[in-house]
Amino acid sequence: MSAGTTGPRIWRVLGDKRGDNGQVEMIADALSAARGWHSELRHLEMQPQWVLGKPRVAASLSHLDMGRSDALAPPWPDLILTSGRRPANAALWIKARSGGRARIVLVGKPSGMMDHFDLIVTSAETLPAPFPNVLHIGLPLMRVDPARLEAGRAEWQAALAALPRPIVAFLIGGPTNPFVYNASVTARLRARIAQVLAEGGTPYVVGSRRTPEGLVAALTEGQTAEVPRFDWHAPDGGNPYAGLLALADRFVVTGDSISMQLEVARLARPLEILPLPTGWLGGLDNGRRALASWLFQPPQDGSPREHARIALARTLYRLRLMPQTRHFPRFHQTLIDRGLATWIAEHSHATRADTATETDADMARILARIDALLPREAQ
Repeated sequence: MSAGTTGPRIWRVLGDKRGDNGQVEMIADALSAARGWHSELRHLEMQPQWVLGKPRVAASLSHLDMGRSDALAPPWPDLILTSGRRPANAALWIKARSGGRARIVLVGKPSGMMDHFDLIVTSAETLPAPFPNVLHIGLPLMRVDPARLEAGRAEWQAALAALPRPIVAFLIGGPTNPFVYNASVTARLRARIAQVLAEGGTPYVVGSRRTPEGLVAALTEGQTAEVPRFDWHAPDGGNPYAGLLALADRFVVTGDSISMQLEVARLARPLEILPLPTGWLGGLDNGRRALASWLFQPPQDGSPREHARIALARTLYRLRLMPQTRHFPRFHQTLIDRGLATWIAEHSHATRADTATETDADMARILARIDALLPREAQ
């Protein structure tokens, strides 16, 4: 299996989700820089019904469009780096075909079959059950591509330079379980937009694919001055997102979008988070997630109480009474505690954490765990 003197054979098994892929690419880059181990991309395309649909977690390729995907054939890899439910299914299939010899590193929240992954790298927003193959890190391994940032700067420099400062970018996500977008969300965003206008600045509203149709218009129309905007449902010109990341003075991001919050935080730019309401059913679900946030936290010490908590967590997971999940407020509080964000309309002069130093330390722990997975002859 091994590539011999060139180190282990490593495959990056990836789909089309940029955020997931970026985390895997960071680990691959670190393995290349620190170990001299290079990896090969196996890009996967989904069948139409599984682009948004969620296939059952299994060692399977049945959800893939193999005619448009990279070939998956021997010699099988020693190590698989992957992220997301759909690519992870393919990674499990590859491991089975290798006779169980291929090791899988999954980045992010597992959707099931936790014990079939050799290492699960999980950050502050994800809550898998506390098994020995789980490695908790701080912030997700996401970064803003410097080339993308500079391209955005070059494209939007002239247009944004003409706007009154400060430019406050409003980055709008969309409903995701357990959160809802209701009248209170619209009202709070409109109030913050009006505040920016009253202070002489420019609010720039940018919707995303998940933003409810009509919301961008509802936020911008009827304000005291014209508000520049980008609406995915009715685009008028190019998407200014990368340009705003490079050039805006401040950001307001809805609480559902961890990736947008993190991109701003990684750039050490002023970030305000709008927490979202849940509704009645969502409130029950959020309570379950809050319980998981305590139950599934990493081991704190060797006390009998901790042993009991971990045993309970693993039992509830195995009985399918408490599945792995995400807890968005936990991630928001992590950003705020580290001085990387405030709540909407709040201003803080707290010392900002050095995200690069923290990520370097997390990456060193990840590489050490990967070393332990591979037999010495494969290294």
